[in-house]
Formats: sequence, C-alpha cells, structure tokens
Amino acid sequence: MDKLHFTSQAFPNNGMIPPEYTCDGANVNPPLTIRNVPPKSGSLALIADDPDAPRGTWVHWVVWNMGPDTTEIPANSAPGEALHGTNDFGKQGYGGPCPPSGTHRYFFKLYALDTSPALKPGATKAQLEEAMKGHIIEKAELIGYYRRK
Repeated sequence: MDKLHFTSQAFPNNGMIPPEYTCDGANVNPPLTIRNVPPKSGSLALIADDPDAPRGTWVHWVVWNMGPDTTEIPANSAPGEALHGTNDFGKQGYGGPCPPSGTHRYFFKLYALDTSPALKPGATKAQLEEAMKGHIIEKAELIGYYRRK
C-alpha cells in the first residue's frame, strides 16, 4: 500500500513558500493535494506550525474532521465539513507565515485518523493533539520555508 502523500502546487517540499500565502501577500492558505489516504480512515486533521518562532512553536492553522475522501484543499479554503481551531494569532482559520527575522520552517502536518475528534470549533492545537492520541493511522508532512524581504 502506498503511504499517505501530502503536497502543494505552490511550493515543493523543503522549498520556499510564495509571499501570496504569507502576511506579506494575501495571507491565504496554499493549495494542498492529498493522496493515498488509508482505507480505514474516519477523518483527516491538519496542523501547520513554525518551530523556529522566538517564543516557541507558533501555530498557524488547526483543522480537523475533514472527510477521508478529501483530495484537494484549494487556496484560501478548507473542506466544508472541516472544523477550525484557534491559531496563535487568536483567530480561527489560517494565519500565514510572518517571521520577525530570518528564515523560518513551516510544518504542514496531515493526519489520517480512525475517528472524527469530538472537539468544538476554536479548539487549540494541544486539544486536537490530545484528542488524536491513539487514533493516528498515518501522518504525512510538507515543509516550507519563508523569509520576509
């Protein structure tokens, strides 16, 4: 069986994220493609964060309860059934890269789960991670870099 596969048409893995998807541009999520979701998956979850932030890992996006049949997340959207958590900008939804200095890494982590977490909209990354414990079938990761001009 092929492994869960997660890519973006906007940037290659370990490539530079275009400004359009950051605070220097439209600040919308990049388009994402999902392939080879394990057959027993009940839902998908996505966490995007920056481990290089000065005060510790900065959460940019928390989304869960995406259908296991999801193959695309277009730019500036999320699947209709998906629930959004609160990011470290204090908002629900996507908040793009906006590093204060230097080049930062941005980890987009996709999880195939055997359940749909029973969390309310606005939950935090930590709450989602706790709800996912023991339910992760497979994980895929896409890493992008960004440096402000």
